[in-house]
Amino acid sequence: MYRVYFLLFIFFGCSSTLPDESLSLAEHLKIGMDYLDEEKYVKAQDEFKFVLSRGTGTDYGDDAQFFLAESYFLNDQFMLSIKEYENLTRKMAFSPFFEKSRFRICEAYRIESPDYYNDQSYTEKALERYQEFLDDFPESEYGQNVTESMSILRNKLAKKLYETGVLYLKIDEFEPARMSFNSVLDQYYDTDIVEEVHVGVIKSYIKSDKIKQAKEYWLNKGQKDIVSEELINEIEHLFAEVEK
Repeated sequence: MYRVYFLLFIFFGCSSTLPDESLSLAEHLKIGMDYLDEEKYVKAQDEFKFVLSRGTGTDYGDDAQFFLAESYFLNDQFMLSIKEYENLTRKMAFSPFFEKSRFRICEAYRIESPDYYNDQSYTEKALERYQEFLDDFPESEYGQNVTESMSILRNKLAKKLYETGVLYLKIDEFEPARMSFNSVLDQYYDTDIVEEVHVGVIKSYIKSDKIKQAKEYWLNKGQKDIVSEELINEIEHLFAEVEK
């Protein structure tokens, strides 16, 4: 008997949470928006999915598609949000939410981008999407946010390459170290870590007893970019040590 009551409770309890099919699509959309405002994201998703299932191709379906993606994004379900934003950008090119959906896709990949020492696939994907966004919407209101985010992500990739070079230095692999450092200078020349990278190149020459190349590098390249007094003093100390 208890089992029967339990099953009835589960059935009716769960069914009561389903969207009411007697309501119009406009009403379901309004309920979903209210849930979204109240940060009840899962309930909002149910309402938007209901509207989508019956209103695809209508203005209600257009709105529901965007706000379904928003409900995932605001609930920190970023990969699911990307899927729904892309459904909109792929099927609803004339939607008033098209530009913001493109921006949100970029933001979702950026947020999923991990610390520099982890795999950087999402970082690279975010940069790719941000660049596409700037190309397609050069006058966008999100332009400044995009360029700032791209700078942060480029610094992260530069840091990863730089630390790879530092690791090679520690195990006396000087040529691979220089290759890593030079990759930073070639690809991420505008990042915050460039001065330290130049120091790394000089260290790689000195540690491999290529003092002449180290001095030439310092005179021809390093001096142009390194302005930090601390780093300049470090380089002078390195040369002083080898000349003893």
